Amino acid sequence: MAVYMLRVNGEEQRVEVEPGTPLLWVIRDALGLTGTKYGCGISQCGACTVHVDGRAVRSCQMGVEEVAGGAVTTIEGLSEDRSHPIQEAWIAEDVPQCGYCQSGQVMAAAALLADNPRPTDAQIDRSMARNVCRCGTYNRIRRAIHRAARGGGS
Repeated sequence: MAVYMLRVNGEEQRVEVEPGTPLLWVIRDALGLTGTKYGCGISQCGACTVHVDGRAVRSCQMGVEEVAGGAVTTIEGLSEDRSHPIQEAWIAEDVPQCGYCQSGQVMAAAALLADNPRPTDAQIDRSMARNVCRCGTYNRIRRAIHRAARGGGS
């Protein structure tokens, strides 16, 4: 076991885990933040997307030592009351169906809007292409991203 210091959702966290433990399992098991989901385990579906130093990353394939000392934001840290513009837009557009992929989708969309506050459909599609929604809510996802970009959350 090794000790790592992480800043998760604005709070310093000390975790003791095996070196190489994926960030996903540190978030879920060591810290008890279960909003970040395990989907495929091979960085293909996007359900485990979180932000590390403001960048959207797949937490299932990123070792804890890669983020030690960095700032991690999970879905729980995006806002305390679902007031982040992308969360408000997600609710207004009734995006979730089964909901399993949604935390990863929301985190990817928030990173997109932080980098590009007025994305086109093509830019949204390109940016979100690696996040899989098995229910196929892609049109609602695109509408929600446009709504958040316009500032029309709810």
